[in-house]
Amino acid sequence: MSTHQRKYTPTRLQRFTSLCLVSVLAIALGTACSKKKKDGEGGDQDGAISDMPINFDAQGSDSGNISGLQTVFFPYDSSVLTPDARSQLQSNAEWIKSNSASVQVEGHTDERGSVEYNFALGERRAKAVRAYLVSLGVSASRLSVISYGEEKPLVSGDSEQSYARNRRANFLPIK
Repeated sequence: MSTHQRKYTPTRLQRFTSLCLVSVLAIALGTACSKKKKDGEGGDQDGAISDMPINFDAQGSDSGNISGLQTVFFPYDSSVLTPDARSQLQSNAEWIKSNSASVQVEGHTDERGSVEYNFALGERRAKAVRAYLVSLGVSASRLSVISYGEEKPLVSGDSEQSYARNRRANFLPIK
């Protein structure tokens, strides 16, 4: 008997399978490493909300475009109404009551965070606005809420200034 050992040579199918596996792992690793920026990374840090180009969407979301209803803005990662937002909502409540209007409150976020988290945060913002309007005498039956999360940005960009403009609740009268 011969003690000759056969040398292992992978088949073409085995080489192809290995190449596919390596490619899938490289793509998965690249996707996992391309997370969105966290607060404090890059961009302007002044937090100012200025006159930036606004992307009004075709569905009629007001985003500050309806006379009498003012968009309110939120701090980063918060659904707490600021004193400025409360003041603006007092004016909005008077407009809604005097116009016998039903209104949809739309909650929005900036692009930081996961899609799921941003939808939940947008909903908390819209519900906080609705609760405050109800406390000011607007009938809850005339207010509906919807969250768009990060899906309908008001402005483009990855600066703090852009993020601040996208953290908002705006209004759409319902016919």
